[in-house]
Amino acid sequence: MKRIFRGTHFSALLHGTALLAVIHIVGTLGYHHIGRPTATWIDSFYMTFITVATIGYGETVDLASHPMGRLFTVAIAFFGIGTMTYMFSTSVALLLESDLNAALKRKRMEKQIARLSGHYIVCGIGRVGTNVANELVKTKRTMVVIEQDRAALDAWLEHHPHTLHLHDDAADDDALRNAGVMSCAGVFAVTGDDSHNLMVSLSVKLLNAKARVVARVHDIHNANKARRAGADEIVSPDFTGGMRIASAMVRPHVVNFMDQMLRSDEGLRVEEVVVPAGFDERALGELLPKSRDYILMATHEQGRWVFNPGDDHVLKAGHAIVIMANPGGREKVEQLFKV
Repeated sequence: MKRIFRGTHFSALLHGTALLAVIHIVGTLGYHHIGRPTATWIDSFYMTFITVATIGYGETVDLASHPMGRLFTVAIAFFGIGTMTYMFSTSVALLLESDLNAALKRKRMEKQIARLSGHYIVCGIGRVGTNVANELVKTKRTMVVIEQDRAALDAWLEHHPHTLHLHDDAADDDALRNAGVMSCAGVFAVTGDDSHNLMVSLSVKLLNAKARVVARVHDIHNANKARRAGADEIVSPDFTGGMRIASAMVRPHVVNFMDQMLRSDEGLRVEEVVVPAGFDERALGELLPKSRDYILMATHEQGRWVFNPGDDHVLKAGHAIVIMANPGGREKVEQLFKV
């Protein structure tokens, strides 16, 4: 929408410039005719210019004996000054829209971010970051994007214009604070530079030790450094890609199943929901009614997995349940655990 308005203003400026040029051409021809044979082309153009510009010098083309010439001057002044005023107001509107509107939009966005809690921060919206952000969008999770590269940020915003974002360095403490790091659920350090991702991980943990950090590393040898910097999980796209290629060969049906799940229009995913502190222990059969929106797969309890638990299995605070669900199903299960 902003681009449409800016395009309208530019078009108006072009039209105004063309009209002003026509007025000068008509004025020059008119004064040259009225002041013949003494008026030169330069005199005629100058007379038109000082009339439109309201400079107020004397008549370079003598109009004393040409009453109609003075009426012609009135017409040139009326249309010329009107066109100049129109062009000036359009230029001001263009400047205000590009600067003031951007400032107001930024302030409004900062207020929206300040109200967030439990959201995710994506640091870097390049090739990997774009896929991360797309997954968060598909699964209806709130996020804030931080990107230093204006071109990369604009490429994302072109398709997702309502994304909360900051054009800033994700390793900067102020940028992370403005993105709501103190109240976020997690941070994705997925820029294209391993060292930058290490700095992002360290900065996040120093500001909010409870925030979960998933860092991308290109070189798998940097994994230990990233963990020492504070990353909770390390992902190497090169390593993961190699594992995926091997799986496509030795377990093709499993890979095909996962692909179909990821491409599903329903946003079907394998999700996890953690039982919150203060929750009264209850049996699964009593807590989770059967539903087409989710399928219970396993629970994770104090470091051990329980696969396909029965209805009499008891859930306690701190346990995590793993379900296959669409976004609506995940939200239903999360609501069941609200204390």
